[in-house]
Amino acid sequence: MREWIVAGNWKMHNTIQESVALARAIKEGTSSLKKGEIILAPPFTSLSNVGEAIKGSKVSLAAQNMFYEDKGAFTGEIAPGMLKDIGCTYVIIGHSERRKYFHEQDKDVNLKVKKALSVGLKPIMCVGETDEEREKGITRSIVDRQINLGLSGVDKIDNVVIAYEPVWAIGTGKVATSAQAQEVHKFIRGILKDLYGSAANDIRILYGGSVTKDNIGELIAMEDIDGALVGGASLKPDGFLGIIQNIAEKK
Repeated sequence: MREWIVAGNWKMHNTIQESVALARAIKEGTSSLKKGEIILAPPFTSLSNVGEAIKGSKVSLAAQNMFYEDKGAFTGEIAPGMLKDIGCTYVIIGHSERRKYFHEQDKDVNLKVKKALSVGLKPIMCVGETDEEREKGITRSIVDRQINLGLSGVDKIDNVVIAYEPVWAIGTGKVATSAQAQEVHKFIRGILKDLYGSAANDIRILYGGSVTKDNIGELIAMEDIDGALVGGASLKPDGFLGIIQNIAEKK
């Protein structure tokens, strides 16, 4: 049975002090968990401090992005080895906000996924369609392209996590129905089976997009939804811990 994941993406929020306080609250609130995996992705400035705050707990550290070179003259970028050095286990790659605002392409996502795996980081690769693409009925072709190009040349899928985040649901208050989300998650697992055979059955696929403690129960009950990539609701201990608790009760 696949182990569920709840990952909190704090985006461009929280000072170091605020990040540490939030991390400690989540560490304390999840100390009795018997199963599942909790991941926190604070901003770069807080990674080291949050790493120290969660040390010795069941909470893992993730970065929100990375570059695909080991080092060099790439002003403003962060190398994967730097993330490993600071204690990261995971890295979010290809988030829709990176694609939209910073014009990341599938080829960039692919380079980052392969580089992350090569240094021992576990990529959380994000895919998803826009509102316009869904209206045109091309959700499947968009997701199929993102998966196939993002994983091109990746021989082993064991350490990859996929996050399906319909762009129209991120930060909008809209959320895919459980049936809509399951349909795409099942489609994604089918693509992975075509690429990797039975190994695809063990890959965790997360849902993201205005996830809250009130709607996660119905989503997580779906067969192919293995957890959540949480944005706004991960910025308050009660909201994030509520999501975790509701998932733990159902999984």
